[in-house]
Amino acid sequence: MRQRMAEAEVGDDVYGDDPTIAQLEKYTAELLGKEAALFVVSGTMANQIAIILATRPGDEVIVHKYAHPAHHEAGAVGANAGVNLVFVSGEGGCIDIDEMEGFVRPDAHYLAQTSMLMVENTQNMAGGRVVPVDHMQKLYERAKAHELTVHLDGARIFNASVASGTPVQDFAACADTVSFCLSKGLGAPIGSMLCGSKETIRKARRTRTRLGGAWRQAGMLAAAGLYALETNIGGLAADHRRARVLSEAIEEFGVFSIPHPVDTNIIFMDTVQEGVLGGRELEAALKREGILANAVSPRGVRFVTHLGITDEDIEHTINALGRIIASG
Repeated sequence: MRQRMAEAEVGDDVYGDDPTIAQLEKYTAELLGKEAALFVVSGTMANQIAIILATRPGDEVIVHKYAHPAHHEAGAVGANAGVNLVFVSGEGGCIDIDEMEGFVRPDAHYLAQTSMLMVENTQNMAGGRVVPVDHMQKLYERAKAHELTVHLDGARIFNASVASGTPVQDFAACADTVSFCLSKGLGAPIGSMLCGSKETIRKARRTRTRLGGAWRQAGMLAAAGLYALETNIGGLAADHRRARVLSEAIEEFGVFSIPHPVDTNIIFMDTVQEGVLGGRELEAALKREGILANAVSPRGVRFVTHLGITDEDIEHTINALGRIIASG
């Protein structure tokens, strides 16, 4: 990847003159079955652009209660788009279709306007669960019946595709706009893609500039993204396998619980036995063992497997957890 970055042909993307960025955008659009794509700094920026384009200040966006913009985008929907999020529930991060439809506002001048449905797949806070494509199709059909724009926050959509055996184009067909990360499991150092119609992406370029995201000679970053898409998708299955191995070992200790089934590469783990470290204390203990995990609650941590994790790393993590349990 670094060699491809060093050798990348670059230009000024503000003027549309960076050939490597153009190649990445074309490749991505074809891969997802969309008309066009835009290279942006982050998944948060991609989501924010999609929201801004589909809404007006004061509108409402329906999301799952675990949605990324609700928890991990620093309140950007209010600061940037001036919209409100409406939270719905649903098992495993799958939005309840009837509940969603019940939150669509009728057309009355004294009510906020519902203008967008956002679906996240895989669902991070539900443990990397895959939202099945048939469920997404039903959501899309119901949403379009109410003339809503549908955005797929597909930060890990390739994980969903590999885990379910569903072509990524089938997931993308269930949304008007789709975003995904080139980093995370795909291993690029930076960047996300926003995909949609030619007209949507034309408007998205202006919005990206307003958010301070215009690129100059960023072809070396785009080259990393191209390499990731061409080379690293197939490796996601190994990440999923390692996550399952780790989760099974965690459950065998008898002092932790796994609150969500492990579909892909994310494991949530809660400490359920008194006297055993959990949350931030467990995060710190794992860090001393050379293992990085995130505390997500007073007793819970999250592990994520990726292309930098080996079978030996999983074995080391299991052994480290055993030592931490034994030390009290």
